Amino acid sequence: MKRWVPISLLWLLAVSVPTVDLVDEITSSDGIPTSAGWLVFVLAFVSVGALIVSRRPRHPIGWILLLAGVSSVLVGSAGYVADELIRLGMDQPALVIGWVSTWAWLPVWLAPTFGLLLFPTGRLPSRRWRPVAWLAVGGFLAEFVTAAFAPGPMVDVGVDNPFGVDVGVDVWNPLRAVGIAALLIAVAASILSLVVRFRSARTVERQQIQWLMYAGMLVAAALCAVAVVETVGGPATAPYGELIPSFALATVPVATGIAILRHRLFDIDVVVNRTLVYGGLTVSLGAAYVGSVLLLQLVLSPLTETSGLAVAVSTLAVAALFRPVRSRIQVVVDRRFFRRKYDAARTLAAFGVRLRDELDIDALGDDLQAVVRDTMQPDHVSLWLRAAGR
Repeated sequence: MKRWVPISLLWLLAVSVPTVDLVDEITSSDGIPTSAGWLVFVLAFVSVGALIVSRRPRHPIGWILLLAGVSSVLVGSAGYVADELIRLGMDQPALVIGWVSTWAWLPVWLAPTFGLLLFPTGRLPSRRWRPVAWLAVGGFLAEFVTAAFAPGPMVDVGVDNPFGVDVGVDVWNPLRAVGIAALLIAVAASILSLVVRFRSARTVERQQIQWLMYAGMLVAAALCAVAVVETVGGPATAPYGELIPSFALATVPVATGIAILRHRLFDIDVVVNRTLVYGGLTVSLGAAYVGSVLLLQLVLSPLTETSGLAVAVSTLAVAALFRPVRSRIQVVVDRRFFRRKYDAARTLAAFGVRLRDELDIDALGDDLQAVVRDTMQPDHVSLWLRAAGR
């Protein structure tokens, strides 16, 4: 109970900032509220991090997620707070907040470095990965020193860094480049550590890593979708370029929480299956709808000036195609990605056909044992039949 009080207060403070920003954007603008993406991002990281910390306080992943969400709030609100303090004549506190905001974003890098390197056990895969951890630490230190003590104007305040150190030689840009390179190499090595873990993991750990891989697949798909939308739609789709990645990144802490807390851990196969089926269904029906509308508009343009008839016919056609297209995509997904389940279903269906025509009890018993071996793959199969007079 004592642990819940500070965690709850920190969660409330972190979530309230993007919530206020979203409400202010909705009331002052008629466009798409892009602050919703920031709210979802912060809500996911802070909520899942707080939940893991409260349940498993010794696990570092919970603290990493919590720090990433809180640092996002600190950086996002620093400019507004500094402007208000300057307006009130409190220049010194504004300088301190501006200085803190120059390096407060660094904990965001914890998630793709130590978050991946320590997932899901909270420990390194082995001692051989310690250089990767030290490389990440070195990158963090280089970036912190550069952000905190490099001379020049601060972004959020617009005045020179009060703690800037001018050494007479430009050492800050090379140091910044070295820090970024070290962090990027650490991120790549951390991703590789997940691959190594997955290849040597047992059942539970494999399922945990599969949840994180699923979230990574969603992030990659979201980035591809943003590229397509911005290419097709142009500048008018810029808000979607902010919202879609934020919503996709929010799935990473959710998947991490499911994996670490092991809540419905073994449902990952069902989730991936449904995602592939309904994602493919959405793309297929969307393409069919757009193509149908364009084609019907060309055909019906001599007869009608409006596109209402083309839209209505296309809508009915897509509704009629929903079930058959879904069934076909389900078969393709099962056959390509879930071959064992697909083969088991075919084996059971074939056995059901033979069961209706088979009269020989011995042959039926042999078929039943063969089906069990093919579908369940047990170590041993035996069939016991009660005698007719017993």
